[in-house]
Amino acid sequence: MIKNILKGIQAYSGAFTLISKLKLWKYFFIPIIISVITATLIVFSAYGLSDNIGHFIAKVWIWDWGKETFTSISTFIGALIIFAIGLILYKHIIMGLSAPFMSPVSEKIEAYLTGTEKHHHRNTSFQEQLWRGIRINARNLIKELLITIPLLLLKFIPIVNIFSTALLIFIQAYYAGFGNMDYTLERHFKYKESIEFVRKYRGVAIGNGLVFILFLFIPIIGIILVSPLSVTAASLKTVNLLEKENRFENAIMTKP
Repeated sequence: MIKNILKGIQAYSGAFTLISKLKLWKYFFIPIIISVITATLIVFSAYGLSDNIGHFIAKVWIWDWGKETFTSISTFIGALIIFAIGLILYKHIIMGLSAPFMSPVSEKIEAYLTGTEKHHHRNTSFQEQLWRGIRINARNLIKELLITIPLLLLKFIPIVNIFSTALLIFIQAYYAGFGNMDYTLERHFKYKESIEFVRKYRGVAIGNGLVFILFLFIPIIGIILVSPLSVTAASLKTVNLLEKENRFENAIMTKP
């Protein structure tokens, strides 16, 4: 697991250079716009709702002593809850809506790495790619929320909340990496097969997603670069995994 996580992280090292070499920046224009708009809406929502949630949580403290302190803590926890849920929504929204624009990126990277311009893979339309992206990310969104909400409740338990935070980050990372890997898997696997493949290489997904999450802590630049670099890194590693499993045996070779 740890070895695969490191491999998922290491794939970012050549991402920026490869984007420039293959002239892929133009494909990221619309996904970047989607990313910026979504992030802006979520930040303003978090700012406006954190106090409301904090005061709602503070109502459970019925005593006068320590009321102000508990309210401050509740407000912080409220902001954390909004941020965590907002981060979940953000990544699934941008990955779902960006699917038709990321698929060509992944395909060009695959062709470059394998030396093969055309493979016997699934041919899908813009609408099919969009629906696939929405379906995968809607499924992941529901599962992630079901796991995340109980973890957020553990924030109220001292010491335990340290471990719940670490687990929360890994869960977020896994589903971020999952979505990025599926841009490549979409051409080779059906819905359920992709889920099984990512489960098999969950460490790679987590590694990719960890860097994805870290990028979001970089003001403005992080939101702009997170999709191009994470998708490129995921494509690089996913193609390597597909080659490892001999998934390109039926490819039509066009290069010597």
